[in-house]
Amino acid sequence: MFDNLNLVSAFLLGVLGSAHCIGMCGGIASSIALTQTANKTLSLLLYNIGRIASYALAGAILGAVDFLFRYGAMEMALRTFAAFMLVAMGLYIAQWWRGLTKVEAIGHKLWRFISPAASRLLPVKNLKQAFLLGIFWGWLPCGLVYSTLIWSSAANSSSTSALLMLFFGLGTLPAMMTTSLLATQLQGLMSKRISQQVSGSVIILFGLYSMPWPAITKFISL
Repeated sequence: MFDNLNLVSAFLLGVLGSAHCIGMCGGIASSIALTQTANKTLSLLLYNIGRIASYALAGAILGAVDFLFRYGAMEMALRTFAAFMLVAMGLYIAQWWRGLTKVEAIGHKLWRFISPAASRLLPVKNLKQAFLLGIFWGWLPCGLVYSTLIWSSAANSSSTSALLMLFFGLGTLPAMMTTSLLATQLQGLMSKRISQQVSGSVIILFGLYSMPWPAITKFISL
């Protein structure tokens, strides 16, 4: 089972990581807003729906694999690793440590197969293309998404992991929907060092809160 706090945490992770999302996907979102489609706002929305759907699918896949190994010491190890990934994410967002870029490098092998199909959808000319581009772009190598995926996989089931990733994606939606309209102002705000450090610090606190401290203390005392 999961509680509302986890869903709220997932949403806030998306909100706090929005600066990174703008850097990774803001260019594509802005290009969609400049397309010749009849409804640019709907095109941008469908792009983001596709992107978030890919996050949820990845959560379902990783959650299902993780569920197969949830027992005893393995469960504690997975939960601890997930919490450490949140801490790493916070350090990454705050620009205090860039170690997650090495995790992103792993995803580039998969992205080499996906990117040609995504590129063929540019420039976006209709709503179907916008949605499909979002589906593909959701698999773009991203340390923020990867760390959230590992955190969400510590849930009890595939469906829960998918739901957590859905809420994470929804947290990124406000920034991604407005980036094409207020790109300069929004990016300027989110790129300020104080904003990055505050966001990173909050994510680090999430990670520390998620640690299975009783199990860790028990293990250390053995």
